Amino acid sequence: MSESLLLEHLDDGVLTLTLNRPDRLNALNPPLLRALREGMERAARNYEARVVVVAGAGRAFCAGGDISGKPDKKPEESLGEAAPSEKKRAPDNVATRIEWLRGNMEAVKILYQMDKPTIAMIRGATVSVGMSLAAACDFRVVSETASFTTGFAKVGFSGDYGASYFLTRLLGSAKARELMLLSDKLDAQAAERIGLVTQLVPDSELEVSTYALARRLADGPPLTYRFMKKNLNAAVEGSLEQILDMEATHMVLSSMTSDQREAVKAFMEKRKPQFSGT
Repeated sequence: MSESLLLEHLDDGVLTLTLNRPDRLNALNPPLLRALREGMERAARNYEARVVVVAGAGRAFCAGGDISGKPDKKPEESLGEAAPSEKKRAPDNVATRIEWLRGNMEAVKILYQMDKPTIAMIRGATVSVGMSLAAACDFRVVSETASFTTGFAKVGFSGDYGASYFLTRLLGSAKARELMLLSDKLDAQAAERIGLVTQLVPDSELEVSTYALARRLADGPPLTYRFMKKNLNAAVEGSLEQILDMEATHMVLSSMTSDQREAVKAFMEKRKPQFSGT
C-alpha cells in the first residue's frame, strides 16, 4: 500500500495519529487494526510527544470495524501473525481469532493508560470502535457535524475495544447500557448533553480548537501529568486507601522535579512557566 493507514505527525510536542482510510470512513480492517496498535506503542514510548491527538482523515472519525465483506487479505493472512516466508500459519479457529483480536485491542489499553494527555478530534461518523477510541481519550473536541452510535447490536456483535468499560466509566452504567443495547444514533448536541463531549465547536473551528487545547497541555508539566493520570486511572477502580497512598507518593515525587520548582518560580515572577519534563 502506497500510503500509510495510520499517519503520524509530530509538531512541537504534539503527536497526531490519523486513521487514514477516508474512502471507508476510517473503518478498521485487519491491517489498520495492527497499525493502530503499533502506532499507540510508538506514541507511548515517544518522549518528544507531550500530547497525543487521535483523528480521522476526511469526513469521519471512525466508522467502526470494516464489515464490508471485502477484506484486504485472506482470513488466514489476517489472523496469523507469522511472517510471509514461513510455511505454516496459525490455524483459523476460535482460539486464534480471540488471540488475534485481543492482541490488537491492546491499542486502546495503551491509549487509556498513556502517561501523557490524549485528545480525540472528532468530526462525522463515530461508530463502535470509534466510540471506544474517543471514550478512552482524556478529552474529546467535537465538531457540530459529528454523530455517535455504538452500532454493535445492529450487526449482531457484543462489542469490543473496551466499549463497555470506557462508556460505563465515562457516562455511568445506565447510559452505557442504553447506548450499547439500543444502538441509537446521537448527534453532537445529544452527545454533549450526556457528557461525552469536552468541547463542541463549529466544524470550521475543529482543528484550531483541538490544537489550542493540545498546545495548552503540551506547555504543561509532563511529569506532573504522568503522576496525575496514574492517580485518575487508579481512582476508577481503586479503594480510597489505595488512592490516598498513591496520591501521597506522587505528590512527593512531583515536588522533587525541576518543573515544580520552575512552576513556583514563574508564579512568584508572574510569568508563564517553561517546563522541561525533568
